[in-house]
Amino acid sequence: MSNLDREPVPAVCGGRGFVVAEPVRELLSPRRVRLGGSTEVRRLLPNLGRRMVGAWAFVDHYGPDDIADEPGMQVPPHPHMGLQTVSWLHEGEVLHRDSTGSRQTIRPRELGLMTSGRAVSHSEESPRAHARFLHGAQLWVALPDTHRHVEPSFQHHAELPVVTAPGLTATVILGSLDGAASPGTTYTPIVGADLALTAGADVRLPLDADFEYAALAMSGAADVDGVPVTPGSMLYLGCGRTELPVRAGSDTGLMLLGGEPFEEELVMWWNFIGRNQDEITQAREDWTTGSRFGEVTGYDGERLDAPELPPVPLRPRGRVR
Repeated sequence: MSNLDREPVPAVCGGRGFVVAEPVRELLSPRRVRLGGSTEVRRLLPNLGRRMVGAWAFVDHYGPDDIADEPGMQVPPHPHMGLQTVSWLHEGEVLHRDSTGSRQTIRPRELGLMTSGRAVSHSEESPRAHARFLHGAQLWVALPDTHRHVEPSFQHHAELPVVTAPGLTATVILGSLDGAASPGTTYTPIVGADLALTAGADVRLPLDADFEYAALAMSGAADVDGVPVTPGSMLYLGCGRTELPVRAGSDTGLMLLGGEPFEEELVMWWNFIGRNQDEITQAREDWTTGSRFGEVTGYDGERLDAPELPPVPLRPRGRVR
């Protein structure tokens, strides 16, 4: 998923200085962003007050959108570096193409995981013949310095491990939850899980006290640690928790995101994650001149042009504004 803002604001993130080392209940409201076609997303990370949750550095929630008579998602070829993209659907399909030669249709509760490493480009679109509704989330995971220059790759996992309890089905997207581990490749201690709860469910999820967590509301109505969350909002939960109480007032979909607080300080601008301004400037130049990021074949349309860099220096500063 691309950040299609024509005037993207640089986000400075990472470092442990602003990690909340105890349980909190900080409700984050989204910013609405148009992604082309008929798709509008609710952007939860980076947020005005919080930039990361573990290594999770970017979270968009979209839909459910009725696209029966619309083209649906249409995101032209664009670049990434220094991160992994996670495609996660509740309804619909997304056709992924990238410069490694991968071409894959991603369907509900299948993991599409692209590791950009040093450089990759990709496109995302609703197939021409597509389902009526489109609903999902697009997320980025920051790569640590030791692995941010790996070769780009793409993984598709149609079968993922599931944890069950009365009224709960939890699909493990990345990392592990309650002993179940995803096959998706990770580079930092992290967890991502899709929680499907039936009306009236009252559960306690086991957590790692060393992780920080957030809960993204996808659909329905639920109380997370006593806080009502509505679709398109995200509750930041801090660290120091060994369990998380969740109560569903209706059939509900949540995403649990967590991980060890990310120690390194980062600069995130447009679709790039780097460590300083020079890296971002070079990446923009490489995309503009057609080097390094490869080519996406098969997409019917032009690639995205990079926006202009801001006139102020890009400096890593911390996890919160």
